[in-house]
This record gives sequence, structure tokens and C-alpha cells, in this order.
Amino acid sequence: MSGHVTAPAAALADELPSWVTLLRAPNPGPMTLDGTNTWVLRAAPGEPAVVIDPGPADEGHLAAIAAHGPVGVVLITHGHPDHTEGAPRLSELLGGVHVLAVDPAHTIGGEPLAGPGAHLDGLGLTIRPLDTPGHTADSVCFLVERGDERVVLTGDTILGRGTTVVAHPDGHLGDYLTSLELLSAYRGIPALPGHGPALADCAAAAEFYLAHRRARLDQVRAAVAAGARTPGEVVAVVYADVDRSLWWAAEWSVRAQLEHLGVGTGESEPGVSGLEQT
Repeated sequence: MSGHVTAPAAALADELPSWVTLLRAPNPGPMTLDGTNTWVLRAAPGEPAVVIDPGPADEGHLAAIAAHGPVGVVLITHGHPDHTEGAPRLSELLGGVHVLAVDPAHTIGGEPLAGPGAHLDGLGLTIRPLDTPGHTADSVCFLVERGDERVVLTGDTILGRGTTVVAHPDGHLGDYLTSLELLSAYRGIPALPGHGPALADCAAAAEFYLAHRRARLDQVRAAVAAGARTPGEVVAVVYADVDRSLWWAAEWSVRAQLEHLGVGTGESEPGVSGLEQT
């Protein structure tokens, strides 16, 4: 049986590359772990930095990011508010710097991020957006190279601790499994997540997540075969080891799992809030 996962999905990274800085937003909680990770990447002293995920609209956090200027561009891993809410204010603090995201609604001053094969160069770094929908439809990871060093910025597709929710109906489990298979190719490359500590091996974390998701699907199949008929009934069986205060989030993943298995519930879809991972 697959229990509720609260530990890291892979070994923790011993240290960050010298050109990577972590600024953690002061928004800890059951859905954000220690807080939202804002990553600042700078190829060399004096070069404009790349900021990944500005985080919430917290003036202190945004001022701390701005203090690491100059900044050449801000990138967004997905559109949930704990990653994007501060973007307009940060762009203002940085003199109108462009904010680039897959979703045009979160893009400021530039074009939305292009699809597979696109590169973002010119700041001493090579940045390749990786199309990784599943957690949300607009989720993207970033493979960043500086010389012979590489990291993968995983947003909420892979977390530093525990597992992420598939935010149904915007999120899609089939897409998520495909995205994890893509990330499993990045063997030995550190994963810098949207929440929690950095992991030493993106591929190892992706493979752990894949095994966990497949085990959960087996549990859901068994719960349905035993008579569970609604997402809530499935949650009560499959996520019995999860604190009841988080069952509403587990129900998102169950709805995605039931859709993936082709099991209808006959219920209308709930609204999806901006909160994210469990």
C-alpha cells in the first residue's frame, strides 16, 4: 500500500551551485511547506539575474528579491497565486522587467513562453523550458545550464518534500505521468523545487513520484471495486492516513485519478482555489 508521503522523494542536495540563490517567502503552511521558493540565478557577478517564481505579494519578500538586482527576466513555473501574486509588484520594483509564463494572464511585458525546443539565452545561462503539465495545465519546468553545471527548476511538479496534488480539473493525471517520465531523463541533475529543500537527483525524484502515483491508482481501483462511488468515499479509504483537514486537496487528486481510470462519479466539479500541494 502507498502511504501518505511526507519525506523527500530523493536525497537532498548537499549544496547549491554557486550561481544559485534561494529566497524563501514567509508563507509557510500545510499547502506551501516551508514557504514558496524564489530562485535567483546569476551567471557571474554583475550579470543580470534570472528570477524564478516571485511568490506572494509580500513586500518584504519582494524587496529582498529586488535587492538581488539587476534582474534580466522573471520566469513563472505555473499560475497558482503563491507563485505569481507578487509578479506585478516585483516587475514594478525592478523598473518594468518582463515576466514570462506559459499563461498569457501571468505574462508581463513580453511574449508567453514558447513550447518544447525553445531557449532563453543572453544572460550567461542557457534556459530550456520543459513542457510539464499535470499539476496544472500551464506547469513548466526549466533546465538551466551554466558551463558544465545544470539544474532543473521543478515548480510544483516535483516538491522538495512530500508529493504534489494534481489540481483537477485544471490538472490532468495522464499529463502529469508523462511529465514525470520526461523529468526522469535528468539523471544526477539537482531539482530546485517550488517548495521544500533542493534534491540531488531530478530523475530519482521523478521515478519515486511515478511509482507513488501508480500505487495510488491501484488503491483507487481497489476502493472503487470495493464499493466507493464518490470522490469523497475514495478519499476516506485511500487517504485515511492523511489529516482530514487536507482531504479537500486529496479529493482533487482523486478526481484526477478517477478520470484517468475512466470512472465517472456523476457529481459536478468543485471550484478550484489557488492553494496547491499536499
